[in-house]
Amino acid sequence: MNDIVLIVEDNKRIANWVKVYFERAGFTAEVAHDGRSGLSMARRLLPDLVILDLNLPRLDGVEVCRILRGESDVPIIMLTARETPAERIIGLDSGADDYIIKPFDPDEVVARANAVLRRVRDRVQQVLTRGAITLNETTRSVTVDAEPVPVTQAQLALLSTFMRHPNQVLTRYQLIYLTFGYDFEGYERAIDSQVARLRKKIDRGGHQPIRTVYGAGYKFVTEDR
Repeated sequence: MNDIVLIVEDNKRIANWVKVYFERAGFTAEVAHDGRSGLSMARRLLPDLVILDLNLPRLDGVEVCRILRGESDVPIIMLTARETPAERIIGLDSGADDYIIKPFDPDEVVARANAVLRRVRDRVQQVLTRGAITLNETTRSVTVDAEPVPVTQAQLALLSTFMRHPNQVLTRYQLIYLTFGYDFEGYERAIDSQVARLRKKIDRGGHQPIRTVYGAGYKFVTEDR
């Protein structure tokens, strides 16, 4: 059975264009042209992947993403003209797995989709523990000192990268590549904001495992060696 991709895009020309490329790549593609219809179709179709525009009528794409992420782990790729680092952070923090800026190459969208699906399907139950922090990649949950800590999908992915490379200095570029699997142009500065938010979530009593290495990047410091 072909993978089902749901394209939620209010520009009908772009939506149909992307649909054609996904169908050529072997997907079954469906289209919705506003946020409420997209949310309804996602609940009905249970797609394998959602391509989601941010600037949607009736219900904003960020809100659609947050609702879907609260209901399922369906991979979501945001497709939008919003290109500032702050707006990208909002998109990823709402639960998106990837983010593509318009104008775009539809072949790249399909390639990114396949990459996201591979990451999801290759995920096996994995529990990482470093000091007081435990991350369960199957349930997508984090605890600090055995207490649940709410994190976004982007923050969880970033924490996983840190925990898999303890006591190792990682540059901003390395963090982006290891976390998201590609070169996120313009995101090197924005990664600082993601790290700052993650730090607040996992800080306990002033003990902060994510350290800044000035002029180099970041290091996740743990006594587990």
